[in-house]
Amino acid sequence: MSGSLSLVEAGVIRTGTDADMDVRLGEIFLRLSEIIALHRPAQSAIESIFQALNPSSALKLGQARGVAIAACAQGRVPVFSYAPTMVKKSIVGVGRAEKTQVAFMTARLLGVKKPDWALDASDALAVAICHVNQQRFLRLANCSRTGS
Repeated sequence: MSGSLSLVEAGVIRTGTDADMDVRLGEIFLRLSEIIALHRPAQSAIESIFQALNPSSALKLGQARGVAIAACAQGRVPVFSYAPTMVKKSIVGVGRAEKTQVAFMTARLLGVKKPDWALDASDALAVAICHVNQQRFLRLANCSRTGS
């Protein structure tokens, strides 16, 4: 991992709300598989499951998360998971930060002056930045233990 962050691509996979859930999940899997084949990432990061007020929404998010993990597994891309509060603390410095604060800091960290991506894309980018920071920290911690 280099010393600087750079944006490769950002976006959101949207599926038609009128389609059955199995079709929507299949579309997410297919599109993520295409993105993985195109960019060949060495690692991936995803937000861990969190408590939602609406059980139906939590179930659907969990299913979509599972599909994303399956697409990564099929592409042989290791998946790292981070709690939402850890992501927010890593990006904003506060574990209970608002989505807009995360979006603002994510754009700043990536050097993007006027981001045109959705807040959900900011969240995903924040998870990626959190992962990079965590991997750097672990590498430095390992170096200090071994004396390298």
